[in-house]
Amino acid sequence: MAVRIRMKKMGRKHRPFYRICAMDSRRPRDGRVLEELGTYDPLVPETDARALLKGERISYWLSVGAQPSDKVKVLIKKYGLGGTHVEAQRAAIDRLAQVRHRRPPLRAPKAAATETAAAAESPVSADSAGE
Repeated sequence: MAVRIRMKKMGRKHRPFYRICAMDSRRPRDGRVLEELGTYDPLVPETDARALLKGERISYWLSVGAQPSDKVKVLIKKYGLGGTHVEAQRAAIDRLAQVRHRRPPLRAPKAAATETAAAAESPVSADSAGE
């Protein structure tokens, strides 16, 4: 069996998302996979945070003779084990995480108002129950 490491297209129209997979080369692009080795999301704003790879597993598949596609070969060179952009990738992922933590949740004000109202009612009901 000839194993290829290639991208499997997921997502929807105008919102592509790719899984990087080890597959039999005779299978269709979106067919059955042997193992999922990472992801690639081209719409992430930070360029270096787009690809997330499982370096050890990719090294294993390469050691047993799997051939990466041209695009995956570039991603492995940049973001695989000992890649040229690994430090930049970590920094970009940290920046994205900070942006997500700074942004308030969409439903937080309603939840906070509900908790405040519930807290205000609880002591009153507890006081009246004790009398």
